[in-house]
Amino acid sequence: MRFYIALLFIFSLSVSAQNPYPQDYFHAPMNIPLHTSGTFGELRANHFHAGLDYRTNQKTGYPVFASAEGYVSRIKVSSYGYGTAIYIDHPNGYTTLYGHLLKYAPKIEEYVRKKQYEKKSFEIELFPKQGEITVAQGETIAYSGNTGGSGGPHLHFEIRDTKTEMIINPLLFGLDKKMKDTKPPVVYGVLVYPLSENAVADGSRSPLLVNIKQLADGTYLADKIHAKGKIGFAVNATDKSTGSTPNNGIYKAELFFNGSPHFSCEFNTFAFNESRYVNNYIDYERYYNTGQRFQRLFVQTPYPLSLLKHNQSNGQFEVVQDSTMQNYRIVISDYHGNKTVVNGSIQYSADPATTGEPKHITPYKVKAGSDNNYTKGGVSVFVPANAFYEDFYLDFDVKDSILYLHHPTVPVHSYVQISYDVSGMSKEELAKTFIAGTAGKKLHYNESVMEDGRLTAKVKTLGQFKLMKDVTPPRIYGATFKEGDNLSKRDTLGVKISDDLSGIGTYDAFINGKWALLHYDYKTRNLTYFFSDAITDDGKNELKIVVTDNVGNSTTFETYFYRTQNTNPVENNK
Repeated sequence: MRFYIALLFIFSLSVSAQNPYPQDYFHAPMNIPLHTSGTFGELRANHFHAGLDYRTNQKTGYPVFASAEGYVSRIKVSSYGYGTAIYIDHPNGYTTLYGHLLKYAPKIEEYVRKKQYEKKSFEIELFPKQGEITVAQGETIAYSGNTGGSGGPHLHFEIRDTKTEMIINPLLFGLDKKMKDTKPPVVYGVLVYPLSENAVADGSRSPLLVNIKQLADGTYLADKIHAKGKIGFAVNATDKSTGSTPNNGIYKAELFFNGSPHFSCEFNTFAFNESRYVNNYIDYERYYNTGQRFQRLFVQTPYPLSLLKHNQSNGQFEVVQDSTMQNYRIVISDYHGNKTVVNGSIQYSADPATTGEPKHITPYKVKAGSDNNYTKGGVSVFVPANAFYEDFYLDFDVKDSILYLHHPTVPVHSYVQISYDVSGMSKEELAKTFIAGTAGKKLHYNESVMEDGRLTAKVKTLGQFKLMKDVTPPRIYGATFKEGDNLSKRDTLGVKISDDLSGIGTYDAFINGKWALLHYDYKTRNLTYFFSDAITDDGKNELKIVVTDNVGNSTTFETYFYRTQNTNPVENNK
């Protein structure tokens, strides 16, 4: 009996050492079957997904519960990002985040609404003091929604270390027990990369798709690769969990050479300032051109992404003459232990390359670790150190005041600063002018400011840029009522807004001269006022809505409506 207890104690210590996070401390944030439409670390545009997206049956309004006791430490309402969100600090040193909410529970909603009216702003960020808004485990704190940058109704749920703000996979806290998953990941493709100057893989100096075939046991067998020099691999893979139809991100990707681990990426925890490294982790050029995200299982220039492990030889493998047949294995896993394996082999070949793009050389070489400056035709480009991941030859030209700055297939990590000489412009012209990026026929706005007599913008994508003037005011249209309507039985009123060039900057409403809170949903272009705010008068109410774009063009919409505040509204005499 003592021996059994000792073994049990040792086993418990072993499990604890492998997973240092408290188990079963955090409860599920919703009382519905939990299925994910997004996993932790999932590859997203310019970032790794920072939490779990729980499906809500394509509906909004499900109660959202505090996963553990604590206090509300942060509240953020935004038209973008997490939309309506709430953060709770817990006594055990962790913070939970709940995003894309429809609205808060009454006591929190009242607190937020009061602050919004004080600041006269829908978008708001608050930091309540400890103990100001306390919550119990299981207490309803909000209702699920589709606000902010959400692509559909769901709850975004995160767990962070309160002090370090490191983002942690919620499944590490025992929430994996709330989900069932028996489906292994799916591998869609494998790429082999010739990495050194003399490297060739199957006659190519460029990345090449490796033919793979799924066997009866579920594993994949790759065609033999004939190569020389340094090579690396990338894999395109997703995962599906039981009860979820969309493709989710994987949990772990591992690469083995001759049975030895050489590279892995495991989605357990990462820092906010690491998230944009997703653009270096994937084959970004292929993603831009095809929409396929191949995860690179090698590193060309080391970068500080803590998700990467077992990084022997940077995941690169040297194929040399007289070497025997070499074996490699790629293992893709989900959090519940389901695995998919790709097995392959590499044979040395001295055959020269027959395909591959010639090396692109221009007069402008970007040194990724240094500052770089380029100037032509009144346009200047400043590239700060570490704005890019690798050294490369830059295409740079200015023709007819249009800046041609390489191509968006090369990702920008921080920013590139563009500035135009605008000394010939009047003050009135400058007020309506900005630096526009172009993607085909579509223009997009970049915030532009005057610095040292030049109009300057910091951009995070390459491509074409030019000065653009916006003198067209926003549109206000699609009112949900007609002028003079009696809205006593309505909960809301609303309009739609749009701006085709510089974009919406600000929006304000006034009812009988008093500022009124408008909720903005950029996805539907809706501005909505809720009569529960109770600032209307009995009888006739004057409504004024003012919308301004990012360069100061403004549109005003004025009308009136009738409303009776009592519970049995009587039609007002118009």
